[in-house]
Amino acid sequence: MEGKMELFWTQADFGYVKKVVDSLAILCSPKGKIAEGASQLICSAQLRYCRARNLYMDLRRYRQMTEKQGTYRSFLEDIFEEGEIGGNCELDINRLRDNARHKSPLQSWYAELGGYSSVDFKVKEGEQCDEIVTRPTVFIKLDAVVNMYHHFCDFFNIYASQHVNGSFSDDVQIVIWDTTLSKEFRDPFIETWRAFTRHPVMKLAQFQGKRVCFKDVVFSLLARMQQGLYYNTYLTPDCRGSGLMQAFTKHLVPRLGIPQDSRLPERVRVTLLSRSTKHRRIVNENELVNALKTVGYFDVSVVDYKFREFPFLEQIKTSHNSDIFMGIHGAGLTHMIFLPDWAGVFEMFNTEDPRCYYDLARLRGIEYITWEKGDKIWKEAEGYSPTSGNPSPKFTNYTLDVEELMRLVTGLGDRVRERKMERHAHSLGLFTTS
Repeated sequence: MEGKMELFWTQADFGYVKKVVDSLAILCSPKGKIAEGASQLICSAQLRYCRARNLYMDLRRYRQMTEKQGTYRSFLEDIFEEGEIGGNCELDINRLRDNARHKSPLQSWYAELGGYSSVDFKVKEGEQCDEIVTRPTVFIKLDAVVNMYHHFCDFFNIYASQHVNGSFSDDVQIVIWDTTLSKEFRDPFIETWRAFTRHPVMKLAQFQGKRVCFKDVVFSLLARMQQGLYYNTYLTPDCRGSGLMQAFTKHLVPRLGIPQDSRLPERVRVTLLSRSTKHRRIVNENELVNALKTVGYFDVSVVDYKFREFPFLEQIKTSHNSDIFMGIHGAGLTHMIFLPDWAGVFEMFNTEDPRCYYDLARLRGIEYITWEKGDKIWKEAEGYSPTSGNPSPKFTNYTLDVEELMRLVTGLGDRVRERKMERHAHSLGLFTTS
């Protein structure tokens, strides 16, 4: 078991951060003093994370760059020509090229930094810089911002990058690396950025037409790295509770100003996440809710996290003040990140995708249950994927057996209440050690 714990620590905990730090290497050594405009480029293995000092970036051809052919318009590769990105430093070109194996939009920064070159001028105030960015800058390439599960993988990796960099200041400029002409940044989870910066988030296009000199830059860990955090994380069996994920939660909650109502510790606050979407709705939801309300120590709420009607910070507040969070498979279950430590999550049906939210719950270190008996759940109709045309359990609605649901939720509720009351007793100093 000790070996499994060590493996889990390196896969998904602070051991992962240590691996990144241990792999850092200087790819470009400064030609003099950094304070006088000399540059430096340090990267981890496969350019998954980099830090640059006095970075020169020539974006005068930006419009032409965005016309380059590529699979992903937001992540066009190899857009820089010789001398358009680099610094005043001695480049180890062989070491740089040896780190190209993970070249892919959301796996590394090689597509952006593979063309890094040594320039013969100091990167400082002067005729070579149309704009100088003195505030520490963080570049990040984003996964699907409309999907909470994928987008919070972005935030988690930015947080892990702060540990690699050894700084948690919010006086940083975050720049979205997006190779389109759009300067407007839209994000349904926009409030979350407050946990990382006090300044408006920018996009790369806002620097178009200029030669920009950045004093201090971090290229963040990314959402879909091979064996990364948390989208492609393989978790060793029988382990749970990533200290890094728990620290991430405790970083977000106070910075976003989310309070915890600690009154009535004997009550269990049950929040059912309803869906008003076309698919994955619970047909007999009202019947299930009425049954849950018969449990004497349950306080039951039904929520539908529509952004236009339910602002995101209010969503987080509701989730953070839930003891049981339940819903059918979907991105909204990512709210388990904000649950209190004693809480439990019930994925009412995993739509035959058993690892996704089970593994996220393991990372978060909270109890997870899902539907157990296939003969106690019924499809409304056969569902078909709109892209492949094949049958898919994600594209239909379900009726759940009331008695079976009550068995699962009351069992979870008993365990959650015990943990909650124990935590409350500890907070009051009612437990002593002999």
